[in-house]
Amino acid sequence: MDRRRFLKTVVGVGAALSVRGIVDPAALPSAWAAPSFKGVRRSNLSTDEPQTSLRNVTTYNNYFEFSSEKDLPATLAKDFQPRPWTVAIEGEVAKPGVYDVDELIKPYTLEERVYRLRCVEAWSMVVPWIGFPLADLIKRARPTGKARFVEFVGLYDPKRMPGQRSLTMGLEWPYREGLRLDEAMHPLTILAVGLYGQVLPNQNGAPIRLVVPWKYGFKSIKAITKIRFVENQPATTWSSYGPREYGFYANVNPTVDHPRWSQARERRIGEFFKRDTLPFNGYADQVASLYSGMDLRTHY
Repeated sequence: MDRRRFLKTVVGVGAALSVRGIVDPAALPSAWAAPSFKGVRRSNLSTDEPQTSLRNVTTYNNYFEFSSEKDLPATLAKDFQPRPWTVAIEGEVAKPGVYDVDELIKPYTLEERVYRLRCVEAWSMVVPWIGFPLADLIKRARPTGKARFVEFVGLYDPKRMPGQRSLTMGLEWPYREGLRLDEAMHPLTILAVGLYGQVLPNQNGAPIRLVVPWKYGFKSIKAITKIRFVENQPATTWSSYGPREYGFYANVNPTVDHPRWSQARERRIGEFFKRDTLPFNGYADQVASLYSGMDLRTHY
């Protein structure tokens, strides 16, 4: 099935322009022709691994607010309007406020960050995100001495997000995620507003989402509406749903299996054979020190 899906994708997209997987936007349907960013800076924190094709990045999505099926968010989110949009900065900060998303982004120099993305379901991608360090926004908000965690809240709008109307999902809405403050301040943690040089597509979390590349993908919350600075560890959507299966930290760890499947290997979307999963998704040199002294089997 994976091989047929891959061959179908290649035929549908047309010719890839290079071995890095960059797809000619002219070869894509007009629905994917999003506005492009200008003056984006390349980051030395990027991986040089081959990128997953734009087609796969934008049509193979976990976005439960729209659907539990991976191919449906691209269709169901097609007419979603991510403007106007505001993001509230709340909690233990000296400078709280409610900001128009474009005004929130405006002070920062956007960067391309090519990151590995590892899903808890044991598939992976390599995505060229466009964004800026979350640390820059945190410094601007000026957390107080009581702030130990950062909580993120996604959009709750069942009229526009049909997955939030489903009684079979079993998730509590709105979607919530959280990081320790030091994790949020780490240079690898970004707020993404685009990918492949273009404005972030609806099905990938427009207009603004979190990207934390050493953690499983469900930590990277989409369609953020609130960023709260709190003293205590916040409840998060998947940890509340299944605490034995989805821990608060959710660091990629090939030695700690999901209760229902192994995490030792992964399927890179667009590839036929599986590959070994790397500790912290290959970012151990940068982030392992954050968890010094912690039992990662307990704090999974």
